Amino acid sequence: MSPFNLETCARPNILALEPYRCARDDYKDDGTNILLDANENAYGPPLPSSSSSSPLSGPTIDLATLHRYPDPHQHRLKQLLCNLRTSNPSAPVLTPDHLFVGVGSDEAIDALLRCFCVPSRDRILVCPPTYGMYSVSAQVNDVSLVRVPLLPAPGFGLDVPAILSALSGPGSETIKLAYFCSPGNPTGTRLSPADVRAVLAHPTWNGVVVVDEAYVDFCADPDADGNPASLAEWVAAYPNLVVMQTLSKAFGLAGVRLGVAFASAPVARLLNSLKAPYNISSLTAAVAEWALGEQGLAKMRENRERLLEQRERMVRELPRIQGVGRLRGGLDSNFLLYEMLDREGKPDNATALAVYERLAENKGVVVRFRGKEHGCLGCLRITVGTEEEVTRFLEALEKTLAEVRGTAAP
Repeated sequence: MSPFNLETCARPNILALEPYRCARDDYKDDGTNILLDANENAYGPPLPSSSSSSPLSGPTIDLATLHRYPDPHQHRLKQLLCNLRTSNPSAPVLTPDHLFVGVGSDEAIDALLRCFCVPSRDRILVCPPTYGMYSVSAQVNDVSLVRVPLLPAPGFGLDVPAILSALSGPGSETIKLAYFCSPGNPTGTRLSPADVRAVLAHPTWNGVVVVDEAYVDFCADPDADGNPASLAEWVAAYPNLVVMQTLSKAFGLAGVRLGVAFASAPVARLLNSLKAPYNISSLTAAVAEWALGEQGLAKMRENRERLLEQRERMVRELPRIQGVGRLRGGLDSNFLLYEMLDREGKPDNATALAVYERLAENKGVVVRFRGKEHGCLGCLRITVGTEEEVTRFLEALEKTLAEVRGTAAP
């Protein structure tokens, strides 16, 4: 018999790993479910479907060239991304040298850990509640966490004094990365640019601030203070800043898995040096380039406006449903974070979990239970869907809440 023993052969941190989970680990899609759990763009990608009568032309993909490896540098794709995030076209500050593109933002999250953190020694700072892959990737890389919770709801802002303190005290030299999600997930709240700047300006900390802007295209641009929605152009001024984005959300291209990290040219060079060769397929690049072109951008913005209309509708109608509590997060994303209330009118995890389960099992509507996240007691995170999906969700939620709270008519 082979002496192989998985328990002693595999790395201990991997054996102990709790992988990232989503609602679809619990509820498989049979094609009839309303999927309001993963913050996808319910109106789909800015591409014409094969059955569409749309006048839009589609991306040109030469299938005869697929025997060749894809472009390893993606200069055209990177330039289009620079154009997208350039506020002053006559004086652009971003060039393809400022970019890393990867298989979703998750590749950038992992690449930064491998680039800056020594396993079993270094740490990263995160601000819960936040995106779960920061901690999963850290554990995969045998990197520890320093947790500085966000300020209480509904603001969910950075606790700047606590963060600065964590980056100043004994052992702070081992904190190499600080991951900030803006707009936050699951909070839906954009972080204050002034707060991010305060961390970037820390006088002694030698580390990198990573701002994850997956949902940035759903923010007001500019904000009330005149700041652009994205901080991408800041990377030209701050060598210790990385700004991550994705085409999975506003662009509706979750299926092509294209993420991007804007960084100073030296940091981008490091990330590109350690990536796998040919990490972006020719098919992904062609679709992404088309989506970032004139026709694709126009369609993306049209779909975004439709989603924002449904978001406003949900904010109007959800409070009218008995058992729905407060909106706990912000209005800067394509999802909403709402409390579910027990019969005494208090936010309650048992109620929220029961609603989550019954919506999926009995109504075919899948949302996301977030009640175990810091500051999210009794909360469900609900992705904004199409008009028809929102109608079905609102009807299903009202009936389900009445059943769970024992107030349904006999």
